[in-house]
Amino acid sequence: MTVTTCFDTAARLGYEGVEIMITNRAETQDVDFIRSEVQRTGLPVLSLHAPTLLFMPRVMTSDHWEKLRITCRIAAQVGARSVVLHPPFRWQGDYARNFVTGVREISEETGITLAVENMYPWRAGIREVQVYLPDWNPIGYDYDAVTFDFSHAATAGMNALEAVKELFGRLHHIHLTDGAGSLKDEHLVPGRGHMPVAEALQYLAKENWSGDVVVEVNTRFTTSSRKREEMLIESLEFAKRHLGLRD
Repeated sequence: MTVTTCFDTAARLGYEGVEIMITNRAETQDVDFIRSEVQRTGLPVLSLHAPTLLFMPRVMTSDHWEKLRITCRIAAQVGARSVVLHPPFRWQGDYARNFVTGVREISEETGITLAVENMYPWRAGIREVQVYLPDWNPIGYDYDAVTFDFSHAATAGMNALEAVKELFGRLHHIHLTDGAGSLKDEHLVPGRGHMPVAEALQYLAKENWSGDVVVEVNTRFTTSSRKREEMLIESLEFAKRHLGLRD
């Protein structure tokens, strides 16, 4: 979707805000444009997703630390309180070696929460390949804030409910989705996979958790815009039901 379509769809379906993935598309980096969409629709930007994916090494800059600083500056200017980012790849030099402390320093420098997302091991045949440093799994590392993605957890074979409980004190952000345990990152509509997504949301509600829940489902293979919207409505209703937010 374009940024405008994202805002329009979210507003029409009853969402309370959006997360914007920064890519090489100029509109995703255009502060004035994003502000105008916020004003037009009345929806805030809850978070930005930094361009830290494998196919985005040179988006904005090839300096990985500066990439985070720029993303945080954009976040502050558009009113987002957090930036989601993936852990680095092991070949990314100083950025990978000093990631944990560097993330904390940039967060303190910019005033924006950097929430590191759980990923999953890559697999070559029956072998797992460690491509992320310090690890694909944020548990056990000294991050101040974490994003938890249920599809990534499914691909990794994690016990998602226990992970959410263990990360609770640092859990800042949820990517609401699901997975059936495939080796592929599926991003199913929540409730259509095998993960304890409902139980995890109910646990967070019971514990008065105050982070953001952002729907991140794969709709690119749907046959029509109507089916896409049905998936997004179903995801929103799932969140409201299990977080106890129904009107």
